[in-house]
Amino acid sequence: MTNRPETGYSGPDICAMSARQVVKLLKDKKISAQELVAAAAERIAQVEPVVNAIPTVCLERAQGHAQALGPEAMSEIGLGGLPLGIKDLNDFAGVRTTYGTPALSDHVPASSDPVVTRLEARGGIVIGKTNTPEMGAGANTFNSVFGRTPNPWNTSRNAGGSSGGAAASLATGETWLSHGSDLAGSLRTPAAYCGVVGLRPTPGRVTSNSGFSTEAVSGPMARSVEDCALFLDAMSGFDPTNPISFPEPETSFLSAVDAATADVKIAYSPDLNGLTFVSKEVDGYLRAALDMVESAGGQVREACPDLPDLDRAYRVLRAMLWAAGPGRAPAQVQKGFKDTLAQNIQIGRELSIDDVYDANASRFAIFSNMALFLQDHDVLACPVVGLMPGPIEQEYPTEIDGQPLGDYIEWLKFSFLSTTAILPSISVPVGFSGDGMPVGLQLIGKHRGEAHLLQVARAVEMAVHLPNGPIDPIPG
Repeated sequence: MTNRPETGYSGPDICAMSARQVVKLLKDKKISAQELVAAAAERIAQVEPVVNAIPTVCLERAQGHAQALGPEAMSEIGLGGLPLGIKDLNDFAGVRTTYGTPALSDHVPASSDPVVTRLEARGGIVIGKTNTPEMGAGANTFNSVFGRTPNPWNTSRNAGGSSGGAAASLATGETWLSHGSDLAGSLRTPAAYCGVVGLRPTPGRVTSNSGFSTEAVSGPMARSVEDCALFLDAMSGFDPTNPISFPEPETSFLSAVDAATADVKIAYSPDLNGLTFVSKEVDGYLRAALDMVESAGGQVREACPDLPDLDRAYRVLRAMLWAAGPGRAPAQVQKGFKDTLAQNIQIGRELSIDDVYDANASRFAIFSNMALFLQDHDVLACPVVGLMPGPIEQEYPTEIDGQPLGDYIEWLKFSFLSTTAILPSISVPVGFSGDGMPVGLQLIGKHRGEAHLLQVARAVEMAVHLPNGPIDPIPG
């Protein structure tokens, strides 16, 4: 594994600063929200023709919001007027929201998703909507409405998905923070591929229009662990209109990160007890990073609990989600769905009630085994995905180190565990490949244990000691 390659950055200096630094400048009245919107607009104009990360911008609305910030924007967990991105799967009142599907290409919702409402109330200025695959289905960000989002580190490679636009906007300095969402690694995979941080929180930590579902969640993405914690503080909180919502902790996540130490106990599994496999290349990079964690004072051992029928349980839960969500959309919307999305919906419609019973029994066994395992370890570490980013034109890989993959989600199996067991997980940049592509490590923590998970992530970040500033897109 190599150090970060030499890269250029030609954007405004303020866009290269950390979110934490910029929020402090806002609260100290050393810079205005309007100035930040203008800086973000300048950077978006510079790089959007190449990265296509924020295809819908709303600069006029952003400037209007910047001029009308309420007192909560300057609270301890407020963002002070910081511009950010919202994924194009979440409604934003008065702004085009397409879900990446042709039948909704001109859709303008009348109201916002709860996570957007909360972030705006707490001083987040939405600068635009970030690109996503259709309905969030798939881990390569492209759709027939806006096209493809390439990887900023090599524009011939894919940025991951489904929060690929969010990750690319962070990597290039268009945003300081960007909202993502996650089902099968939808914010973890692009975070790993684009060299940023992405946290999938415990369901209920961040309120969205998810009802009783625990599979798809909204979460924070940023260029560093502390910025991710800052963003999670602004996102979190009890919402009486959401049935699984719960209150934010008494101590902020950012304060927890500030208390991080190198003394961490990490279990590493390269295959989640034979569930899947990782390329020798990626496994080697991750082991090298974990060696650095040990050298800094941490403990690492190879271990993993029993995860009975994880693959089958996850697939049932996933299929139910697609059938109950996009599968209930009007016929004129569904008729334009890409094949992989339509196939997932059909699988959900064909499930038996025994499939559901068995999946939930396995889910509880997996949760229980992980809870016991994490009594003796701070986190379970594993790959985010089993291979490096592929060509941007390739929807999904078909093999890893010569081993064939059965379908379009099999390469994402490392993401299944935290989703099925409703555990928080995070992707942290830990290095670069020989050809200059970012490498991410996944850490899975205790139920509702985001504070401690972020502390461990910060310990890893300190051990590998990578710079995390934005870059100009690198042609592939």
